[in-house]
Amino acid sequence: MTERLLLVESELDTLFLVSQLLNSNHNLRNKLKGILEILHKRSGLQYGMITLRDVDDDSMSICEIYGEGIDRSVRYEPGEGLVGAILDEGSTIVVERLADESRFLSRLGVYNPDLPFIGSPLAVEQGEVVGVIAAQPCDAKFLGERARFLEMVANLVAQSVNMLRVLERKQSQLATERDYLKQALVKNYRFENIIGHSEPMLKVFDIIRQVSKWHTTVLIRGESGTGKEVVANSIHFNSACANGPFLKLNCAALPDTLLESELFGHEKGAFSGAIGQRKGRFELADNGTLFLDEVGEISASFQAKLLRVLQEGEFERVGGVRTLKVNVRIIAATNRNLEEDVANGVFREDLYYRLNVMPIYMPRLCDRLEDVPDLAAFLLKRISKQQGGRPLELKESALRILMKHSWPGNVRELENCLERAAIMSLEGIIDRDVIVSTGLESEIGISRPAPTAYKPVNLQDDEMDEREKVIAALEQSGWVKAKAARLLDMTPRQIAYRIQTLNIKLKQI
Repeated sequence: MTERLLLVESELDTLFLVSQLLNSNHNLRNKLKGILEILHKRSGLQYGMITLRDVDDDSMSICEIYGEGIDRSVRYEPGEGLVGAILDEGSTIVVERLADESRFLSRLGVYNPDLPFIGSPLAVEQGEVVGVIAAQPCDAKFLGERARFLEMVANLVAQSVNMLRVLERKQSQLATERDYLKQALVKNYRFENIIGHSEPMLKVFDIIRQVSKWHTTVLIRGESGTGKEVVANSIHFNSACANGPFLKLNCAALPDTLLESELFGHEKGAFSGAIGQRKGRFELADNGTLFLDEVGEISASFQAKLLRVLQEGEFERVGGVRTLKVNVRIIAATNRNLEEDVANGVFREDLYYRLNVMPIYMPRLCDRLEDVPDLAAFLLKRISKQQGGRPLELKESALRILMKHSWPGNVRELENCLERAAIMSLEGIIDRDVIVSTGLESEIGISRPAPTAYKPVNLQDDEMDEREKVIAALEQSGWVKAKAARLLDMTPRQIAYRIQTLNIKLKQI
């Protein structure tokens, strides 16, 4: 009785040590190795062995075994040998004397054939077996109790192995998803995916191709809504640091105190609310790109701090004393006239020259109206996805109005106009009347004159429906019905009938 109590106390002590080890920060192999050592030294279970099931097939290979100079390349198929039988049956097998067991293969050559053998499955949810733990007791006493004890150890190990396998699967899925998203980003920001074939945009493309090759600072300039952020994305994802991080910060959105913390980070207790250390954008963007939007809006006091980082690549976190060094490519953007700001003392001259290494000037939409059809088609596809894949069609009559507008809000205004038109079009067909209903046509008279005129429409085009042809003829004739009728080889009465039946709203000139 005393011997049995000592065994129980030893097993409880061993279970405590095993659970402590499984909850430690060691990697799985070190945990399993430590468990087998504990079993050997504390419970008299010699040559402990743990095999794990391969993810790709049903075979098992030795993950860890306690003992020196033992071949660890042995594999077991389901039903092969004692270990294979445990895997196949999913239950504990106890052998009182190995020499009497026909399934014992003695592949390892370390087990004593005159001693017992115990093997338990590492079973997880729904009876799935992920491996086997086995050992050889030093004698045949209390085999039932030893088998139950090994089953308890097997349960603890199985849960730890299963959690690790789940974590590995999630990490693999996340890595796959990350790679897919990265490929999608690179695909979306290839040069050919930036919309535009006009001469001003072709010049922009040439500069982007050249500047993407080098780790130089870029300053993207242009009015709001001209696509400065799209160009910044394109430069990064076509550069040598495309595999590095790409972080963005709108400098106009934050006051100096928050801007400093966002860019440089802070130490714990640096200010009220700083409950822990936090890395800034410069530190997070190391070996990548940092896009500073609206850089012309930062205050004069903060400009000096930014200049040091751009010149030396060094900074300290807020409240910190350690100097950090980073390798970050800077892309900045502004819609301000920095030359005028420098002359007025609003913007530091040295910072201006540090940023303006390679300037890219984004043209206004009114300076490249020939890109409007392609931009409109691209934006409608995006709006269609936002509206659940709803089919949207832009008619020629609507496009002619878009071509006459001067777009003071640039591409952003065009996108907003098309989104309004899509919402107001019940059937998804955006024609002249839908565009007029958005209020765009009423703005044409007060906007800046369009630099180019829209080409006359071929009224014999078979792809145009009758309503589109009548509207096109009316527009070309200045909305004079008699002139429009002659263009369409109709009589005034015929065109008046068409206008009425096709529900065309006449424009008063």
